[in-house]
Amino acid sequence: MTNKDNRSSRSSLVDGFDSLEEGGLRASSSYSREINEHDNDKAIENLQDRVSFLKRLTGDIHEEVESHNQLLDRVGNKMDGSRGVMMGTMDRFKKVFEKKSARKTCSLVGYFTLAFIFIYYLIRMLGYFTLG
Repeated sequence: MTNKDNRSSRSSLVDGFDSLEEGGLRASSSYSREINEHDNDKAIENLQDRVSFLKRLTGDIHEEVESHNQLLDRVGNKMDGSRGVMMGTMDRFKKVFEKKSARKTCSLVGYFTLAFIFIYYLIRMLGYFTLG
């Protein structure tokens, strides 16, 4: 390479640095701003997607909780109703066994049942001996 060629290449390099210092840095800083804005836009879109997902999720959870509350209310009401029926039945049993005439009636039914069973087996035994 000659001295003249060497000087021209140096001057072209220096000219390139000058242009880099003057406009090149401005271009790179505006480019980095564009990249940062683009990254920020992507991050904002990502956050919006996550927020909308969480909003749907909390809505679904709310609906599930509401349906469970309604179910528990119905079960509670049915249990109260059955408790009332059971208490009424127990009160009736108490009334039946508290009355003396009712006790006599229950014991009379028991005696008749025992007598019927005794007579049934007695007839069966007599039939076994007469036929056998």
